[in-house]
Amino acid sequence: MGTGRRNGRFAFYGALAGVVSTLVFTIIHHIFISSIWLMLLPMLAAGAACGALISWSYGLVAAAPSRRGWLIYNLVYVLSFGLLGVLSVLLFEPVTTMAAVVTLNGPPTALIDQAMPLTIGFTLGLAGLIALLYGRSPAKFAVILLTCVVLVALLGLNVSVIGLVEIPNSALFVVAELFGLIVALNVVYTAVFAILVWQWPARGIVFPKLG
Repeated sequence: MGTGRRNGRFAFYGALAGVVSTLVFTIIHHIFISSIWLMLLPMLAAGAACGALISWSYGLVAAAPSRRGWLIYNLVYVLSFGLLGVLSVLLFEPVTTMAAVVTLNGPPTALIDQAMPLTIGFTLGLAGLIALLYGRSPAKFAVILLTCVVLVALLGLNVSVIGLVEIPNSALFVVAELFGLIVALNVVYTAVFAILVWQWPARGIVFPKLG
């Protein structure tokens, strides 16, 4: 199978895995936090986009794609969100309270704007690190940067503002929930993609056959 054809297949399976992981994310959020079913369609589109970008970029930068390499590649992205949260706490001082953030009817836009320099710098640094590890060509860096921008924009903005919020010990579970949801989202996505690409074909199941 040619590289271009393989990467197209990876992007398709990644989008499908992203949709599945988004559905699971929505169910978990409904059970443990609140109902977000009204946002399902845009979330499915976001999940498909993130899923396609991660898998496509992996197919582009990996010399020999494998299940182990796939797990490591996704682990880099998951750990990066933890690092973003740590940097936010280290670099920022709280300017508001958790109680005030909870009462907002929407995302904390003012806090996101205040944390934007960190967000931009972190995104560029993450893309540079991944490009250094996996591929040093301008084309590969561009794809990795696009992937990082989309992931941080859709999943990392709330993480970037953690240091700007005074969080009492009694509310630390909220932060734990945030990272728990990110981890759950990626675990399901990583597993579904691996099943579609490696597990099912090994058992003679190909769904669907592309190209």
